[in-house]
Amino acid sequence: MKLSKLNQLSSAIKSKFNQKPTFKPSITLSILETQLHKCRSLKQFSQILSQMILTGFITDIFAASRVLKFSTDLPFVSLDYSLQIFNLIENSNGFMWNTMMRAYIQSNSAQKALLLYKLMVKNNVGPDNYTYPLVVQACAVRLLEFEGKEIHDHVLKLGFDSDVYAQNTLINMYAVCGNMRAARKLFDGSPVLDSVSWNCVLAGYVLKGDVEEAKLIYNQMPQRNIIASNSMIVLFGKMGHVKEAWKLFNVMDEKDMVSWSALISGFEKNGMYEEALFMFIEMNANGMMLDEVVVVSVLSACAHLSIVKTGKMIHGLVSRIGIEPYVNLQNALIHMYSDFGEIMDAQKLFNGSHNLDQISWNSMISGYMKCGSVEKARALFDIMPEKDIVSWSAMISGYAQHDRFSDALALFHEMQLGEIRPDETILVSVISACTHLAALDQGKWVHAYIRKNNNLEVNVILGTTLLDMYMKCGCVENALEVFNGMKEKGVSSWNALIIGLAVNGLVERSLEMFSDMKNHGVIPNEITFMGVLGACRHMGLVDEGHCHFTSMVEEHGIEPNVKHYGCMVDLLGRAGLLKEAEKLIQSMPMAPDAATWGALLGACKKHGDTEMGERVGRKLIELQPDHDGFHVLLSNIYASKGEWGDVLEVRGMMKQQGVVKTPGCSLIEANGVVHEFLAGDKTHPWINKVEQMLNEMAKRLKMEGYAPKTNEVCLDIDEEEKETTLFRHSEKLAIAFGLLTVSPPTPIRIMKNLRICNDCHTAAKLISKAYAREIVIRDRHRFHHFKKGACSCMDYW
Repeated sequence: MKLSKLNQLSSAIKSKFNQKPTFKPSITLSILETQLHKCRSLKQFSQILSQMILTGFITDIFAASRVLKFSTDLPFVSLDYSLQIFNLIENSNGFMWNTMMRAYIQSNSAQKALLLYKLMVKNNVGPDNYTYPLVVQACAVRLLEFEGKEIHDHVLKLGFDSDVYAQNTLINMYAVCGNMRAARKLFDGSPVLDSVSWNCVLAGYVLKGDVEEAKLIYNQMPQRNIIASNSMIVLFGKMGHVKEAWKLFNVMDEKDMVSWSALISGFEKNGMYEEALFMFIEMNANGMMLDEVVVVSVLSACAHLSIVKTGKMIHGLVSRIGIEPYVNLQNALIHMYSDFGEIMDAQKLFNGSHNLDQISWNSMISGYMKCGSVEKARALFDIMPEKDIVSWSAMISGYAQHDRFSDALALFHEMQLGEIRPDETILVSVISACTHLAALDQGKWVHAYIRKNNNLEVNVILGTTLLDMYMKCGCVENALEVFNGMKEKGVSSWNALIIGLAVNGLVERSLEMFSDMKNHGVIPNEITFMGVLGACRHMGLVDEGHCHFTSMVEEHGIEPNVKHYGCMVDLLGRAGLLKEAEKLIQSMPMAPDAATWGALLGACKKHGDTEMGERVGRKLIELQPDHDGFHVLLSNIYASKGEWGDVLEVRGMMKQQGVVKTPGCSLIEANGVVHEFLAGDKTHPWINKVEQMLNEMAKRLKMEGYAPKTNEVCLDIDEEEKETTLFRHSEKLAIAFGLLTVSPPTPIRIMKNLRICNDCHTAAKLISKAYAREIVIRDRHRFHHFKKGACSCMDYW
């Protein structure tokens, strides 16, 4: 460097501080050491540096090295400032280059250290045995195996391969980069091995999760130090070998905080939460120092065990020992309190923390969602300084879990406007929202998005969710395509297929898939048999249903639960075997639930057994006085007998109990937008056009021989009013809208919240014939595919 450049820096420093040095103009090594020892601020350090430049002492290699090293060690001197000093020094030696590289590595700027090494080689400054451990370490930090191999070649070329420090850092570099073959080759060929060498190769196998190789290395170690033993405990815990971790821990002569922490973490990660808490108590009793890592594991155990009091006691302990401010500990506390439902405590921690990170914000949003505070979660989400994939996932999944499906889709579309791409978790929630809203077009768009993005893995959960969506939208062929394309199928995938085929009227195929499932070695579970019994119920296959019900215990060791009994009662009841159904209820090993009695009541209504229906209906209203469906069914039974006094009595009971009849609601998707129609709806923007189409439909239906089934209307009104009421059922409004907006040959797809009535069922069959349209209606129980005047249920529903 030219002297003029030194003078320029000197002038800049003198101008910056505008203060004369407080020491003599001459400076020696002794004075320099004394002044550096007393240095407590950037101002004082700059004065020392100014004096060195002014006196020319900066050209003294040893003195310059001392000042440079001192600057990199000081917390108040920036690395950029140290670099300026380094650039001022003429004929900088290897020590100075090493000093700067070490400083970059310690400040998480490993890439800059590597650039400095390239410059060092270019300037023909000879690396020494301290240089290569530093440069290889930089490669390890950044997982740069290719650059590490180049450095390895330099080590061999310059003869540093016999240096144990260089060898150890190379072994470590290959190990952390996952290349255990290269690491092991170096290890096995090394002339000198020390404890670091053994620990490095062991750490590589631990990182890789290779238990057997790690055990071989550990057993061959000349001296098993505490670091090696702790690494083995971590590995055993990570790979689920908890007994081996516990055994090793007990035979260790010396244990430190890491030993206890590794074992406790292993217990927690493997769901052994009580054991984790017990070991934590032992650790504390043994006077071991606690850190935030072990406390995070213990707080997680408390959250999983739902032991609020213990969790709060540990929080108090954390506060006393002064480690509460650690951000990962704060996040664990927020998560724990959220799991406890103590959202105000979580909020207090969040609001009072000065060390919030992305996880803190995401944890708080998830906490609000878990506790049902959806609006608070959204408010926090909207003011987040930065949103990542987890933030979006927490909100979209939260909306879906709280049945806010429209909000889930709206937020997903908002996410699409940014740069963050959805992952499998978000897509599962979005597809689930599409399923509940019958938003088939949007669901198909998501499916196309998955196909286009090869980085998205169609795992069991995502594939099953897609399959379920198509089945619940009545698109059986699409569902089968998804199922057949899944590389891995779980029992949930087979269940979705069996149930989906059954509710879409393909009962025979559903039962065939059950046989295929068993042939593929997949063990059926309770949900599988719900699907199988449901399939038999949809077609009235009483004998086959009995066989499958019996096989649950005899062949598969599955005890039928109340839902399985409910399916059997429904199967018998639909088939008109009402006495057998009631007898089965009375023989149940558990108390029948309201749904089981409700199935029998529905069967009484279907088959006109008013005596049993009245008895069962009265019993149900006593069991569940707030259930609107049971009141309505009983009211319908009375109405069918013309007993209007009893109808009024039931309605009076409903009014007294504050029970409101759930209005019929139908959803239909047109041009990517989901429209909702309520029974008797007059608020829809298209209502005038829908009214006109209803009138046209009525004329066409009469030509087809349609006669309204006014016995479906349980009101003491004249026949004309009954016909008008019938024709304003929500599914008929949706069909009229579909005829106006959905172009053929696309099927008109409708989702209804209640069971379709007999009149609407008959009307839909005739409309499909009169207009030559396919109509798919999914009601509360199953799908009805109407085509050419017939329904897939074959009028059995």
